Amino acid sequence: MGAEPPFWKTKTLPAMSRSEWESLCDGCGRCCLHKLRDEDTEALVWTNVACRLLDTGSCRCRDYPNRREHVPDCVKLTPKRLAKIDWLPPSCAYRLVAEGKDLPWWHPLVSGDPETVHRAGASVRGRAVPERAARDLEDHAADWPGEWPGEEPGPETPGAPPRKPGR
Repeated sequence: MGAEPPFWKTKTLPAMSRSEWESLCDGCGRCCLHKLRDEDTEALVWTNVACRLLDTGSCRCRDYPNRREHVPDCVKLTPKRLAKIDWLPPSCAYRLVAEGKDLPWWHPLVSGDPETVHRAGASVRGRAVPERAARDLEDHAADWPGEWPGEEPGPETPGAPPRKPGR
């Protein structure tokens, strides 16, 4: 008898319990970076500027339960809203599960360690600018938040799966 597959492989997003839903967040902080829309093309432009509530060290919200009181346009992600949002990073677990994909090796639910998201370079730690330190968002445009983090971990990356021969 094998182990039961993890919940994100067997449940749809709407079928998940609140704790399962919340545990899908890997703590990368990318969704908490300010984003801009090009007025002419409607194209999404990422910045490296963190929301005022994002702790750029832990990559977690400083006041998650009350965040919408402080930041009224903070989006409460739900399965229904997820279908309409085009700004989640490609590595976002909510997006991956909605697309029928698996979670990456560095996701805490896979690795068992909340630090692997940071060691893998998938989080905003060390790369985000606090909102109060930024002036014009346009001066902080960045591509990396909207890109997939490094394809493979290096051999020195703790918690990474072993590399396949020939790579």
